[in-house]
Amino acid sequence: MSGQHKMNQRWFVGIAAMVGLAVGTAFAQPIGDVDAGRDKSQACIACHNANGVSDNPAWPILAGQHADYLVYALEAYRSGDRVNAIMNGQAQGLSDEDIRDLAAFYAAQDPALSIVRRERSRR
Repeated sequence: MSGQHKMNQRWFVGIAAMVGLAVGTAFAQPIGDVDAGRDKSQACIACHNANGVSDNPAWPILAGQHADYLVYALEAYRSGDRVNAIMNGQAQGLSDEDIRDLAAFYAAQDPALSIVRRERSRR
């Protein structure tokens, strides 16, 4: 491979990396407005509590869930692709913006579950 070809290849890889970073940064933007989601979450509090940590095992914990998963779940409840008598009714009146804002709010909450790391025994 010639020296000029190697230089062109490095230049191309550098440009591709910068474009990739710029595109990745654009996609890393928040999915919705956390404060608006907090305001819109009033109907959710009865089952999921104010911070999204339900004390009833029948209702899922929303705090710390991935925002895109929450968007997916709420859209599926709204469309009827995911069936739950309570959630289908709750999601029916939500706009796309409402869903994104609720997802942003619950994703921003501290996760209720954590992983306990154990030291490996040295036997």
